[in-house]
Amino acid sequence: MQQRKFIDYFIILLKGVAMGAADVVPGVSGGTIAFISGIYEELLSSISGINISNLKLLKKEGIKSAWKALNGNFLLALLSGIFISIVSLAKLISWLLENKPILVWSFFFGLVLASILFVGKQIEKWNVPTIILFVLGAFAAYFITTLHPAISESSSLLFYFFAGALAICAMILPGISGSFILVLLGAYKPVLDAIHNRNFQLLAVVVFGAIVGILSFSKVLRWLFDHHKNYTLAVLTGFILGSLNKIWPWKETLNTRVNSHGIEVPFNEQSVSPFSYQGDPQLMMSIILAITGIAVILLLEKLANISNKA
Repeated sequence: MQQRKFIDYFIILLKGVAMGAADVVPGVSGGTIAFISGIYEELLSSISGINISNLKLLKKEGIKSAWKALNGNFLLALLSGIFISIVSLAKLISWLLENKPILVWSFFFGLVLASILFVGKQIEKWNVPTIILFVLGAFAAYFITTLHPAISESSSLLFYFFAGALAICAMILPGISGSFILVLLGAYKPVLDAIHNRNFQLLAVVVFGAIVGILSFSKVLRWLFDHHKNYTLAVLTGFILGSLNKIWPWKETLNTRVNSHGIEVPFNEQSVSPFSYQGDPQLMMSIILAITGIAVILLLEKLANISNKA
């Protein structure tokens, strides 16, 4: 494992902050941020390294050896950043999404659009299978963004276990966010209600499902990167492309629902042209923020290249 200085872990913490901020936005995946900030494969390796062997190592050689094997410093710095972000930025981002949605989505649209080129550039060889997988990934993600959210909400604890597992899998995949998957399943409102009402039984089931999901799915992704990296990158690049429909800034509300705070919010939306948008499209500011999002990715790529040469 590479030796890192304090400043390196501070940068990882900041990347965690960016991941947490993205995860707060329903439609933007923290996995996308992890990918474009250059820590995605290390994150997968670290998560998939949580296994029985390391528990045996803990018993045999102590905490220090087990912590090193788990890449504990990396995980601690990253998770701390995610936690800090969710606690400190959640209310701000929620306020911005409620009051300045077009501008927020424009920034993230530019950011995710540029990340498609960033991830696609890492594909070493384009051939017929790669192109097919890219198209299939794009189609699958686009199809998911067009699904109607579930209206009925299951009361089965087994349902919430699988909801937690699916949501966390989506969270570490570049493209669709975990919160969006919960919305589609009809589990988003019950989970929020469980947090507000301190329903620890339901929350424990969701968390347990998330733990099982991330430990198993990270191993699958790790294996795919080790044995079929080009094909995996092609699917993920397509997946990010297809997910752009979800974060398109201009939406037309088809119907609404009442959220857990008693506020009427959009339930089903469709993307429309800014020129046919009912209201102020804020086109100039949206373009500026989208370009800013693109610039952020280009800056991250440049910093990553400098870091690799150092």
